[in-house]
Amino acid sequence: MHVKVHYISLVKSYTNKSQEEFILPDKTTLYQLLDKIASDYGKPFMQEVYDPAKKEMKSTFVAMVNGVLMDQLKGVNTFLKDRDSIILMSLVTGG
Repeated sequence: MHVKVHYISLVKSYTNKSQEEFILPDKTTLYQLLDKIASDYGKPFMQEVYDPAKKEMKSTFVAMVNGVLMDQLKGVNTFLKDRDSIILMSLVTGG
């Protein structure tokens, strides 16, 4: 299956890309995709965005699948489908 990942805001600074496509096996989960991305982009990505050892996004970052926050799905255990669009971005804070 093919999925497209969009890197928004600070995430883009760790990948030096705004988006990329991945070819993944069927029944791939979001955490398996994030593990792949973490492996590709290394320590800065793992320290700031996603911790593959804990299988969790860092507190100031979030993933969306087809416009839906991962926490409204099954979190990192969400199964991906062909042609899904995933957005990785930092949370907006302020007041």
